Amino acid sequence: MKRLLPHPVLSLALVLMWLLLTRFSLGQLLLGGAVALVAGRALATIEPEGPRIRLGALWRVVPLTAVVFADILKSNLLVARRILRGARAPSGFVRVPLRLRGPMPLAVLALILTATPGSAWMSWDEEKGELLVHVLELDGTDWPALIRDRYEAPLLEIFA
Repeated sequence: MKRLLPHPVLSLALVLMWLLLTRFSLGQLLLGGAVALVAGRALATIEPEGPRIRLGALWRVVPLTAVVFADILKSNLLVARRILRGARAPSGFVRVPLRLRGPMPLAVLALILTATPGSAWMSWDEEKGELLVHVLELDGTDWPALIRDRYEAPLLEIFA
């Protein structure tokens, strides 16, 4: 039998957000609770299969997180310098063949690339297994190798 609250944290967060956006009253609490119940049940019906994470490879999350934060900081500084100096390096699109296939690892990679200033996930060709990334500064860097080595390799270890 399905649980009444398939996503209790989501439901609680929705009720709290509802109460923050409206004034607190018993009626708003009941209405927000009803919306949270319906939303939690709706998400449970469309929810994709969960990711398979290798428990032995969870140690890779910490170094990957450190690399991502360092890259975000470095990219912020490079983009700021480019804007302040008015530099005009060529920008463009780069195709990156990937071995990642699951929706969760691809979503994590999309978050990483989009959170890093100067790069943006543009499209994913599922048939070819090819990612299209826009890069603000094509400075001779081997972008496909950089993305594969810095981000894809750890994600392949983390996700089964």
